[in-house]
Amino acid sequence: MIQLSQSVKCRSSGWPIAQGHSNLATLTNILSQDPTAKQSLQLPNKQQFVPHNIVEVNEIGWLFLLDCCVPILKYMGDYPTKQMQSPLEHTDLIFSPATQNEALRDEIYCQIMKQMSGNNNRFSMEQGWQLLWLCCGMFPPSQALLRHTQRFLESRRREALAPDCLQRLQSSLRMEPRKLPPHQVEVDAVQQNSTQIFHKIHFPNDTEEIFEVATNTRIRDLIQNITKKLSLASADGFSIFVKTHDKVLSLNDTDYFFDSLRQITDWSKKAKTIKEGGPVNIPYLVFFMRKLWFNVIPGRDTEADVIFHFPQELPKYLRGYHVSTKEEIINVAALLFRIKFSNDKSQFVSIPKVLKELVPADQLKAMSENEWKKSIVASFNKQVGLTAEEAKVAFLKAVCRWPTFGCAFFDVKQTSEPSFPDIVRIAISKQGLTIIHPKTKDVLANHPFNRIANWCSGSTYFHMTIGSLVKGSKFLCETSLGYKMDDLITSYVNMYLQERKAGQTRNQRFN
Repeated sequence: MIQLSQSVKCRSSGWPIAQGHSNLATLTNILSQDPTAKQSLQLPNKQQFVPHNIVEVNEIGWLFLLDCCVPILKYMGDYPTKQMQSPLEHTDLIFSPATQNEALRDEIYCQIMKQMSGNNNRFSMEQGWQLLWLCCGMFPPSQALLRHTQRFLESRRREALAPDCLQRLQSSLRMEPRKLPPHQVEVDAVQQNSTQIFHKIHFPNDTEEIFEVATNTRIRDLIQNITKKLSLASADGFSIFVKTHDKVLSLNDTDYFFDSLRQITDWSKKAKTIKEGGPVNIPYLVFFMRKLWFNVIPGRDTEADVIFHFPQELPKYLRGYHVSTKEEIINVAALLFRIKFSNDKSQFVSIPKVLKELVPADQLKAMSENEWKKSIVASFNKQVGLTAEEAKVAFLKAVCRWPTFGCAFFDVKQTSEPSFPDIVRIAISKQGLTIIHPKTKDVLANHPFNRIANWCSGSTYFHMTIGSLVKGSKFLCETSLGYKMDDLITSYVNMYLQERKAGQTRNQRFN
Protein backbone atom coordinates (compact mmCIF):
# COMPACT_ATOMS: atom_id res chain seq x y z
CA MET A 1 0.00 0.00 0.00
CA ILE A 2 1.04 3.56 -0.61
CA GLN A 3 2.35 5.50 2.38
CA LEU A 4 1.46 9.15 1.85
CA SER A 5 4.19 11.52 2.98
CA GLN A 6 3.75 14.20 5.63
CA SER A 7 4.40 16.77 2.91
CA VAL A 8 1.37 15.72 0.88
CA LYS A 9 -1.11 18.60 0.72
CA CYS A 10 -4.67 17.38 0.30
CA ARG A 11 -7.27 20.08 0.32
CA SER A 12 -11.01 20.10 0.80
CA SER A 13 -12.84 22.77 -1.15
CA GLY A 14 -16.46 21.82 -0.80
CA TRP A 15 -16.81 20.38 -4.31
CA PRO A 16 -20.26 18.99 -5.07
CA ILE A 17 -21.06 15.30 -4.90
CA ALA A 18 -20.62 13.51 -8.23
CA GLN A 19 -23.47 11.46 -9.61
CA GLY A 20 -23.03 7.69 -9.42
CA HIS A 21 -23.73 4.57 -7.43
CA SER A 22 -22.30 5.02 -3.95
CA ASN A 23 -21.84 2.46 -1.26
CA LEU A 24 -20.03 3.09 2.01
CA ALA A 25 -19.96 -0.66 2.63
CA THR A 26 -17.55 -1.16 -0.27
CA LEU A 27 -14.76 0.90 1.31
CA THR A 28 -15.62 -0.36 4.80
CA ASN A 29 -15.36 -3.94 3.58
CA ILE A 30 -11.94 -3.35 2.00
CA LEU A 31 -10.63 -1.66 5.15
CA SER A 32 -11.91 -4.45 7.40
CA GLN A 33 -10.27 -7.14 5.27
CA ASP A 34 -6.92 -5.33 5.05
CA PRO A 35 -5.84 -3.66 8.34
CA THR A 36 -2.69 -2.29 6.68
CA ALA A 37 -4.84 -0.41 4.20
CA LYS A 38 -6.53 1.44 7.04
CA GLN A 39 -3.16 2.46 8.48
CA SER A 40 -1.86 3.59 5.12
CA LEU A 41 -4.74 6.03 4.69
CA GLN A 42 -3.88 8.07 7.79
CA LEU A 43 -3.07 11.39 6.14
CA PRO A 44 -1.84 14.59 7.83
CA ASN A 45 -4.46 16.84 9.39
CA LYS A 46 -7.08 14.17 8.64
CA GLN A 47 -7.49 15.63 5.14
CA GLN A 48 -7.61 12.38 3.26
CA PHE A 49 -7.06 12.34 -0.49
CA VAL A 50 -10.04 10.14 -1.24
CA PRO A 51 -13.10 10.58 -3.48
CA HIS A 52 -14.62 13.95 -2.67
CA ASN A 53 -17.85 12.59 -1.19
CA ILE A 54 -16.53 11.10 2.06
CA VAL A 55 -20.02 10.27 3.39
CA GLU A 56 -21.17 8.25 0.37
CA VAL A 57 -18.05 6.70 -1.11
CA ASN A 58 -18.19 5.71 -4.76
CA GLU A 59 -17.84 1.99 -5.27
CA ILE A 60 -14.92 2.76 -7.58
CA GLY A 61 -13.43 5.30 -5.18
CA TRP A 62 -10.88 2.94 -3.67
CA LEU A 63 -9.40 1.92 -7.01
CA PHE A 64 -9.50 5.54 -8.09
CA LEU A 65 -7.52 6.55 -5.00
CA LEU A 66 -4.77 4.07 -5.79
CA ASP A 67 -4.68 4.45 -9.57
CA CYS A 68 -5.44 8.12 -10.25
CA CYS A 69 -5.05 10.43 -7.26
CA VAL A 70 -1.46 9.70 -6.32
CA PRO A 71 -0.24 10.31 -9.93
CA ILE A 72 -1.95 13.74 -9.73
CA LEU A 73 0.13 14.52 -6.64
CA LYS A 74 3.27 13.19 -8.28
CA TYR A 75 2.74 15.21 -11.47
CA MET A 76 2.21 18.38 -9.42
CA GLY A 77 5.32 17.70 -7.33
CA ASP A 78 3.33 17.31 -4.10
CA TYR A 79 4.32 13.69 -3.56
CA PRO A 80 8.07 13.13 -3.12
CA THR A 81 9.21 9.89 -4.70
CA LYS A 82 12.54 8.27 -5.49
CA GLN A 83 11.13 6.51 -8.53
CA MET A 84 11.68 8.49 -11.72
CA GLN A 85 8.64 8.59 -13.99
CA SER A 86 8.03 10.62 -17.13
CA PRO A 87 5.16 13.14 -17.28
CA LEU A 88 3.46 10.90 -19.85
CA GLU A 89 3.50 7.97 -17.42
CA HIS A 90 1.73 10.15 -14.85
CA THR A 91 -0.88 11.45 -17.30
CA ASP A 92 -1.52 7.88 -18.51
CA LEU A 93 -2.28 6.80 -14.92
CA ILE A 94 -4.44 9.89 -14.32
CA PHE A 95 -6.57 9.86 -17.47
CA SER A 96 -6.64 6.25 -18.71
CA PRO A 97 -9.24 5.02 -16.17
CA ALA A 98 -11.48 8.04 -16.83
CA THR A 99 -11.46 7.48 -20.62
CA GLN A 100 -12.86 4.01 -19.95
CA ASN A 101 -15.15 4.85 -17.04
CA GLU A 102 -17.36 7.94 -17.23
CA ALA A 103 -18.02 7.86 -13.47
CA LEU A 104 -14.37 8.74 -12.81
CA ARG A 105 -14.32 11.95 -14.86
CA ASP A 106 -15.79 14.18 -12.18
CA GLU A 107 -13.33 12.71 -9.67
CA ILE A 108 -10.43 13.76 -11.89
CA TYR A 109 -11.74 17.33 -12.13
CA CYS A 110 -12.42 17.52 -8.40
CA GLN A 111 -9.08 16.17 -7.28
CA ILE A 112 -7.10 18.46 -9.59
CA MET A 113 -9.06 21.54 -8.50
CA LYS A 114 -8.87 20.52 -4.82
CA GLN A 115 -5.11 20.24 -5.05
CA MET A 116 -4.93 23.67 -6.71
CA SER A 117 -7.14 25.41 -4.12
CA GLY A 118 -5.18 27.38 -1.53
CA ASN A 119 -1.94 26.07 -3.00
CA ASN A 120 0.95 28.56 -2.51
CA ASN A 121 3.54 26.44 -4.32
CA ARG A 122 4.05 28.10 -7.70
CA PHE A 123 5.55 25.03 -9.37
CA SER A 124 2.72 22.83 -8.11
CA MET A 125 0.15 25.31 -9.42
CA GLU A 126 1.76 25.45 -12.87
CA GLN A 127 1.68 21.68 -13.03
CA GLY A 128 -1.93 21.69 -11.85
CA TRP A 129 -2.94 24.07 -14.63
CA GLN A 130 -1.28 21.76 -17.13
CA LEU A 131 -3.36 18.84 -15.86
CA LEU A 132 -6.55 20.90 -15.92
CA TRP A 133 -5.77 22.05 -19.49
CA LEU A 134 -5.37 18.44 -20.58
CA CYS A 135 -8.50 17.40 -18.68
CA CYS A 136 -10.72 20.10 -20.24
CA GLY A 137 -9.78 18.85 -23.69
CA MET A 138 -10.28 15.16 -22.90
CA PHE A 139 -13.84 15.14 -21.58
CA PRO A 140 -16.29 17.53 -19.86
CA PRO A 141 -17.47 17.24 -16.26
CA SER A 142 -21.05 16.22 -15.55
CA GLN A 143 -23.77 18.87 -15.55
CA ALA A 144 -23.70 18.77 -11.74
CA LEU A 145 -20.04 19.80 -11.69
CA LEU A 146 -19.93 21.98 -14.83
CA ARG A 147 -21.04 25.24 -13.19
CA HIS A 148 -18.48 24.85 -10.40
CA THR A 149 -15.69 24.07 -12.86
CA GLN A 150 -16.57 27.15 -14.94
CA ARG A 151 -16.61 29.30 -11.81
CA PHE A 152 -13.20 27.93 -10.81
CA LEU A 153 -11.74 28.90 -14.19
CA GLU A 154 -13.53 32.25 -14.49
CA SER A 155 -12.30 33.34 -11.05
CA ARG A 156 -8.71 32.74 -12.19
CA ARG A 157 -8.75 34.39 -15.63
CA ARG A 158 -5.38 36.03 -15.01
CA GLU A 159 -3.70 32.64 -15.01
CA ALA A 160 -2.05 31.96 -18.38
CA LEU A 161 -3.93 28.73 -19.16
CA ALA A 162 -7.33 29.68 -17.65
CA PRO A 163 -8.88 31.29 -20.78
CA ASP A 164 -7.80 28.38 -22.95
CA CYS A 165 -9.12 25.90 -20.37
CA LEU A 166 -12.52 27.62 -20.57
CA GLN A 167 -12.49 27.47 -24.36
CA ARG A 168 -11.48 23.79 -24.35
CA LEU A 169 -14.18 23.05 -21.79
CA GLN A 170 -16.86 24.60 -24.02
CA SER A 171 -15.57 22.64 -27.02
CA SER A 172 -15.59 19.36 -25.09
CA LEU A 173 -19.29 19.85 -24.33
CA ARG A 174 -20.02 19.71 -28.07
CA MET A 175 -17.68 16.83 -28.88
CA GLU A 176 -17.46 13.15 -28.06
CA PRO A 177 -14.98 12.41 -25.23
CA ARG A 178 -11.53 11.23 -26.20
CA LYS A 179 -11.08 7.46 -26.09
CA LEU A 180 -7.41 7.41 -25.04
CA PRO A 181 -5.22 9.49 -22.69
CA PRO A 182 -3.17 12.45 -23.98
CA HIS A 183 -0.49 11.79 -26.59
CA GLN A 184 3.17 12.58 -25.91
CA VAL A 185 2.93 15.58 -28.27
CA GLU A 186 0.06 17.09 -26.22
CA VAL A 187 1.90 16.61 -22.91
CA ASP A 188 5.12 18.07 -24.34
CA ALA A 189 3.23 21.09 -25.68
CA VAL A 190 1.50 22.03 -22.44
CA GLN A 191 4.72 21.49 -20.48
CA GLN A 192 6.29 24.12 -22.72
CA ASN A 193 3.31 26.42 -22.02
CA SER A 194 2.15 26.15 -25.62
CA THR A 195 -1.57 25.90 -26.27
CA GLN A 196 -1.03 25.51 -30.01
CA ILE A 197 0.18 22.13 -31.23
CA PHE A 198 1.82 21.66 -34.62
CA HIS A 199 2.59 18.35 -36.28
CA LYS A 200 4.77 17.57 -39.29
CA ILE A 201 2.97 15.88 -42.21
CA HIS A 202 5.04 14.17 -44.91
CA PHE A 203 4.10 13.84 -48.60
CA PRO A 204 5.14 11.22 -51.19
CA ASN A 205 7.31 13.70 -53.14
CA ASP A 206 9.70 13.96 -50.14
CA THR A 207 8.33 17.31 -48.98
CA GLU A 208 6.69 18.13 -45.67
CA GLU A 209 4.49 20.79 -44.08
CA ILE A 210 3.59 21.75 -40.52
CA PHE A 211 -0.11 21.74 -39.62
CA GLU A 212 -1.89 22.80 -36.46
CA VAL A 213 -3.72 19.97 -34.70
CA ALA A 214 -5.92 20.43 -31.64
CA THR A 215 -7.03 17.98 -28.99
CA ASN A 216 -10.38 17.60 -30.79
CA THR A 217 -9.03 17.51 -34.37
CA ARG A 218 -10.42 14.52 -36.23
CA ILE A 219 -8.65 12.83 -39.13
CA ARG A 220 -11.23 14.18 -41.60
CA ASP A 221 -10.61 17.73 -40.31
CA LEU A 222 -6.87 17.37 -40.89
CA ILE A 223 -7.48 15.95 -44.39
CA GLN A 224 -9.61 19.00 -45.27
CA ASN A 225 -7.00 21.40 -43.83
CA ILE A 226 -4.21 19.78 -45.86
CA THR A 227 -6.35 19.74 -49.02
CA LYS A 228 -7.08 23.44 -48.62
CA LYS A 229 -3.48 24.45 -47.87
CA LEU A 230 -2.13 22.51 -50.87
CA SER A 231 -4.92 23.86 -53.12
CA LEU A 232 -6.01 20.37 -54.19
CA ALA A 233 -9.17 20.07 -56.27
CA SER A 234 -10.74 17.51 -53.92
CA ALA A 235 -10.02 15.58 -50.72
CA ASP A 236 -11.79 12.47 -52.05
CA GLY A 237 -9.59 9.38 -51.95
CA PHE A 238 -6.89 10.88 -49.72
CA SER A 239 -6.01 9.55 -46.29
CA ILE A 240 -3.67 10.05 -43.33
CA PHE A 241 -1.15 7.25 -42.75
CA VAL A 242 1.17 6.53 -39.82
CA LYS A 243 4.45 4.78 -40.54
CA THR A 244 6.18 2.92 -37.68
CA HIS A 245 9.23 0.66 -37.77
CA ASP A 246 7.26 -2.25 -39.22
CA LYS A 247 3.90 -1.00 -40.53
CA VAL A 248 2.16 1.70 -42.55
CA LEU A 249 -1.40 2.11 -41.28
CA SER A 250 -4.27 4.21 -42.63
CA LEU A 251 -6.21 6.19 -40.03
CA ASN A 252 -9.98 6.19 -39.69
CA ASP A 253 -11.51 9.48 -40.89
CA THR A 254 -13.90 9.76 -37.94
CA ASP A 255 -11.31 9.21 -35.17
CA TYR A 256 -9.50 11.92 -33.25
CA PHE A 257 -5.98 12.49 -34.57
CA PHE A 258 -4.23 12.02 -31.23
CA ASP A 259 -6.35 8.98 -30.31
CA SER A 260 -5.29 7.35 -33.58
CA LEU A 261 -1.62 8.12 -32.95
CA ARG A 262 -1.80 6.69 -29.44
CA GLN A 263 -3.57 3.54 -30.58
CA ILE A 264 -0.93 2.77 -33.21
CA THR A 265 2.17 3.75 -31.24
CA ASP A 266 0.89 1.97 -28.10
CA TRP A 267 0.21 -1.18 -30.10
CA SER A 268 3.66 -1.03 -31.73
CA LYS A 269 5.30 -0.29 -28.38
CA LYS A 270 3.58 -3.26 -26.74
CA ALA A 271 4.60 -5.60 -29.57
CA LYS A 272 8.21 -4.38 -29.50
CA THR A 273 8.41 -4.57 -25.68
CA ILE A 274 7.28 -8.21 -25.76
CA LYS A 275 9.85 -8.95 -28.45
CA GLU A 276 12.82 -7.02 -27.05
CA GLY A 277 11.97 -6.62 -23.37
CA GLY A 278 11.95 -3.35 -21.42
CA PRO A 279 10.32 0.00 -22.29
CA VAL A 280 10.82 1.32 -25.79
CA ASN A 281 10.13 4.53 -27.70
CA ILE A 282 8.33 4.16 -31.02
CA PRO A 283 9.38 6.68 -33.67
CA TYR A 284 6.72 7.36 -36.27
CA LEU A 285 6.01 9.53 -39.30
CA VAL A 286 2.65 10.90 -40.41
CA PHE A 287 1.99 10.82 -44.17
CA PHE A 288 -0.76 12.25 -46.35
CA MET A 289 -1.26 10.22 -49.54
CA ARG A 290 -3.87 9.06 -52.03
CA LYS A 291 -5.45 5.83 -50.84
CA LEU A 292 -8.41 5.27 -53.17
CA TRP A 293 -7.79 5.73 -56.89
CA PHE A 294 -11.05 6.89 -58.45
CA ASN A 295 -11.82 9.97 -60.55
CA VAL A 296 -8.07 10.42 -61.08
CA ILE A 297 -7.60 12.12 -64.46
CA PRO A 298 -3.97 13.21 -65.04
CA GLY A 299 -3.74 16.89 -65.92
CA ARG A 300 -6.96 17.91 -64.20
CA ASP A 301 -5.29 18.64 -60.84
CA THR A 302 -1.60 19.41 -61.43
CA GLU A 303 -0.81 19.87 -57.74
CA ALA A 304 -2.16 16.41 -56.91
CA ASP A 305 -0.35 14.94 -59.93
CA VAL A 306 3.04 16.35 -58.92
CA ILE A 307 2.86 15.92 -55.14
CA PHE A 308 0.99 12.58 -54.95
CA HIS A 309 0.09 10.73 -58.15
CA PHE A 310 3.53 10.76 -59.79
CA PRO A 311 5.64 9.74 -56.76
CA GLN A 312 3.09 7.09 -55.75
CA GLU A 313 2.83 5.52 -59.24
CA LEU A 314 6.53 5.66 -60.21
CA PRO A 315 7.72 2.83 -57.88
CA LYS A 316 4.98 0.50 -59.19
CA TYR A 317 6.07 1.21 -62.76
CA LEU A 318 9.75 0.59 -62.06
CA ARG A 319 8.99 -2.68 -60.24
CA GLY A 320 7.44 -3.93 -63.47
CA TYR A 321 3.85 -4.36 -62.30
CA HIS A 322 2.28 -3.06 -65.55
CA VAL A 323 1.99 -4.66 -68.99
CA SER A 324 3.47 -2.27 -71.57
CA THR A 325 5.03 -2.31 -75.05
CA LYS A 326 8.68 -1.52 -75.79
CA GLU A 327 7.65 1.75 -77.47
CA GLU A 328 5.70 2.82 -74.39
CA ILE A 329 8.65 1.96 -72.13
CA ILE A 330 11.07 4.02 -74.27
CA ASN A 331 8.70 7.00 -74.28
CA VAL A 332 8.25 6.83 -70.49
CA ALA A 333 12.02 6.38 -69.96
CA ALA A 334 12.64 9.63 -71.91
CA LEU A 335 10.10 11.41 -69.70
CA LEU A 336 11.76 10.08 -66.54
CA PHE A 337 15.17 11.20 -67.85
CA ARG A 338 13.74 14.72 -68.34
CA ILE A 339 12.29 14.70 -64.84
CA LYS A 340 15.66 13.70 -63.40
CA PHE A 341 18.00 15.87 -65.49
CA SER A 342 15.64 18.53 -66.91
CA ASN A 343 16.88 19.57 -70.39
CA ASP A 344 20.56 18.83 -69.72
CA LYS A 345 21.59 16.77 -72.75
CA SER A 346 25.14 16.46 -71.41
CA GLN A 347 23.72 13.83 -69.03
CA PHE A 348 22.93 11.41 -71.89
CA VAL A 349 26.21 9.64 -71.01
CA SER A 350 24.68 8.82 -67.57
CA ILE A 351 21.79 6.81 -69.02
CA PRO A 352 23.47 3.38 -68.59
CA LYS A 353 24.22 4.20 -64.92
CA VAL A 354 20.65 5.31 -64.12
CA LEU A 355 18.82 2.80 -66.31
CA LYS A 356 17.17 1.21 -63.24
CA GLU A 357 15.51 4.57 -62.58
CA LEU A 358 14.15 4.79 -66.13
CA VAL A 359 13.10 1.27 -67.17
CA PRO A 360 10.98 -1.40 -65.39
CA ALA A 361 13.11 -3.98 -63.59
CA ASP A 362 11.80 -6.92 -65.65
CA GLN A 363 12.62 -5.12 -68.95
CA LEU A 364 16.22 -4.08 -68.29
CA LYS A 365 17.64 -7.01 -70.27
CA ALA A 366 15.27 -6.56 -73.21
CA MET A 367 18.00 -4.50 -74.90
CA SER A 368 21.66 -3.71 -74.29
CA GLU A 369 22.57 -0.57 -72.34
CA ASN A 370 23.72 1.17 -75.54
CA GLU A 371 20.47 0.26 -77.33
CA TRP A 372 18.45 1.64 -74.43
CA LYS A 373 20.55 4.81 -74.46
CA LYS A 374 20.14 5.31 -78.23
CA SER A 375 16.34 4.75 -78.07
CA ILE A 376 15.82 7.00 -75.02
CA VAL A 377 17.87 9.85 -76.55
CA ALA A 378 15.84 9.64 -79.79
CA SER A 379 12.55 9.75 -77.85
CA PHE A 380 13.81 12.61 -75.66
CA ASN A 381 14.62 14.73 -78.72
CA LYS A 382 11.05 14.29 -79.96
CA GLN A 383 9.62 15.63 -76.67
CA VAL A 384 10.17 19.31 -77.40
CA GLY A 385 9.55 22.07 -74.85
CA LEU A 386 8.51 19.93 -71.86
CA THR A 387 9.41 21.07 -68.33
CA ALA A 388 10.15 18.56 -65.56
CA GLU A 389 6.69 19.10 -64.00
CA GLU A 390 4.96 18.74 -67.37
CA ALA A 391 6.91 15.51 -67.88
CA LYS A 392 5.45 14.15 -64.62
CA VAL A 393 1.92 14.78 -65.89
CA ALA A 394 2.88 13.24 -69.26
CA PHE A 395 4.15 10.14 -67.39
CA LEU A 396 0.77 9.79 -65.65
CA LYS A 397 -1.12 10.28 -68.92
CA ALA A 398 0.94 7.43 -70.40
CA VAL A 399 0.47 4.93 -67.55
CA CYS A 400 -3.21 5.76 -66.88
CA ARG A 401 -4.10 3.97 -70.13
CA TRP A 402 -3.15 0.65 -68.57
CA PRO A 403 -5.82 -1.28 -66.58
CA THR A 404 -3.48 -1.63 -63.58
CA PHE A 405 -3.07 2.16 -63.13
CA GLY A 406 -3.85 3.11 -59.52
CA CYS A 407 -3.73 -0.48 -58.27
CA ALA A 408 -2.12 -1.53 -54.99
CA PHE A 409 -0.05 -4.68 -55.54
CA PHE A 410 0.64 -7.52 -53.11
CA ASP A 411 2.77 -10.61 -53.77
CA VAL A 412 1.32 -13.41 -51.63
CA LYS A 413 1.61 -17.17 -51.23
CA GLN A 414 -1.69 -18.84 -52.09
CA THR A 415 -2.77 -22.33 -50.99
CA SER A 416 -6.24 -22.62 -52.58
CA GLU A 417 -5.92 -22.90 -56.37
CA PRO A 418 -3.81 -25.82 -57.67
CA SER A 419 -3.79 -24.31 -61.18
CA PHE A 420 -2.24 -21.06 -59.91
CA PRO A 421 1.47 -20.67 -59.07
CA ASP A 422 2.35 -20.73 -55.36
CA ILE A 423 3.20 -17.01 -55.44
CA VAL A 424 0.61 -14.78 -57.07
CA ARG A 425 0.28 -11.00 -57.37
CA ILE A 426 -2.97 -9.48 -56.11
CA ALA A 427 -3.95 -6.07 -57.49
CA ILE A 428 -6.65 -4.10 -55.65
CA SER A 429 -8.31 -1.18 -57.42
CA LYS A 430 -11.68 0.52 -57.82
CA GLN A 431 -12.72 -2.39 -60.10
CA GLY A 432 -12.14 -5.01 -57.44
CA LEU A 433 -9.47 -7.63 -56.84
CA THR A 434 -7.37 -9.14 -59.65
CA ILE A 435 -5.10 -12.16 -59.31
CA ILE A 436 -2.07 -11.93 -61.62
CA HIS A 437 0.74 -14.32 -62.56
CA PRO A 438 3.85 -12.50 -61.23
CA LYS A 439 6.14 -13.62 -64.09
CA THR A 440 3.92 -13.61 -67.18
CA LYS A 441 1.58 -10.85 -65.83
CA ASP A 442 -1.37 -12.86 -67.16
CA VAL A 443 -4.66 -12.25 -65.37
CA LEU A 444 -5.62 -15.46 -63.54
CA ALA A 445 -8.91 -14.23 -62.04
CA ASN A 446 -11.01 -11.09 -61.62
CA HIS A 447 -13.22 -10.60 -58.55
CA PRO A 448 -15.43 -7.47 -58.47
CA PHE A 449 -16.26 -6.25 -54.96
CA ASN A 450 -19.87 -7.45 -55.24
CA ARG A 451 -18.54 -11.01 -55.70
CA ILE A 452 -16.39 -10.93 -52.54
CA ALA A 453 -18.75 -12.17 -49.83
CA ASN A 454 -16.35 -12.07 -46.92
CA TRP A 455 -12.73 -11.27 -46.08
CA CYS A 456 -10.50 -11.28 -43.01
CA SER A 457 -6.84 -10.87 -42.14
CA GLY A 458 -4.26 -11.55 -39.45
CA SER A 459 -0.57 -10.93 -38.90
CA THR A 460 0.37 -13.73 -41.32
CA TYR A 461 -2.65 -14.23 -43.60
CA PHE A 462 -5.44 -12.85 -45.76
CA HIS A 463 -8.57 -14.92 -46.47
CA MET A 464 -11.61 -14.18 -48.63
CA THR A 465 -14.74 -15.97 -49.79
CA ILE A 466 -15.75 -15.56 -53.45
CA GLY A 467 -19.43 -15.92 -54.34
CA SER A 468 -21.92 -16.65 -51.56
CA LEU A 469 -21.04 -17.33 -47.95
CA VAL A 470 -22.70 -20.77 -48.15
CA LYS A 471 -21.53 -22.05 -51.54
CA GLY A 472 -18.64 -19.69 -52.20
CA SER A 473 -15.03 -20.71 -52.70
CA LYS A 474 -12.34 -19.70 -50.25
CA PHE A 475 -9.08 -18.09 -51.32
CA LEU A 476 -6.37 -18.35 -48.65
CA CYS A 477 -3.13 -16.35 -48.70
CA GLU A 478 -0.02 -16.19 -46.56
CA THR A 479 1.23 -12.60 -46.24
CA SER A 480 2.39 -10.12 -43.62
CA LEU A 481 0.45 -7.37 -45.45
CA GLY A 482 -3.03 -8.83 -44.90
CA TYR A 483 -4.00 -5.81 -42.78
CA LYS A 484 -3.37 -3.51 -45.78
CA MET A 485 -5.39 -5.68 -48.16
CA ASP A 486 -8.23 -5.91 -45.64
CA ASP A 487 -8.30 -2.14 -45.08
CA LEU A 488 -8.14 -1.32 -48.79
CA ILE A 489 -11.02 -3.62 -49.76
CA THR A 490 -13.08 -2.32 -46.82
CA SER A 491 -12.41 1.29 -47.88
CA TYR A 492 -13.41 0.72 -51.51
CA VAL A 493 -16.57 -1.17 -50.49
CA ASN A 494 -17.52 1.59 -48.04
CA MET A 495 -16.94 4.18 -50.78
CA TYR A 496 -19.38 2.39 -53.11
CA LEU A 497 -21.94 1.96 -50.31
CA GLN A 498 -21.75 5.68 -49.52
CA GLU A 499 -22.16 6.54 -53.21
CA ARG A 500 -25.19 4.27 -53.43
CA LYS A 501 -26.70 5.80 -50.29
CA ALA A 502 -26.08 9.33 -51.62
CA GLY A 503 -27.71 8.35 -54.94
CA GLN A 504 -30.76 6.97 -53.17
CA THR A 505 -31.03 10.19 -51.13
CA ARG A 506 -30.84 12.31 -54.32
CA ASN A 507 -33.53 10.15 -55.96
CA GLN A 508 -35.79 10.50 -52.93
CA ARG A 509 -35.41 14.28 -53.02
CA PHE A 510 -36.10 14.35 -56.75
CA ASN A 511 -39.18 12.18 -56.39
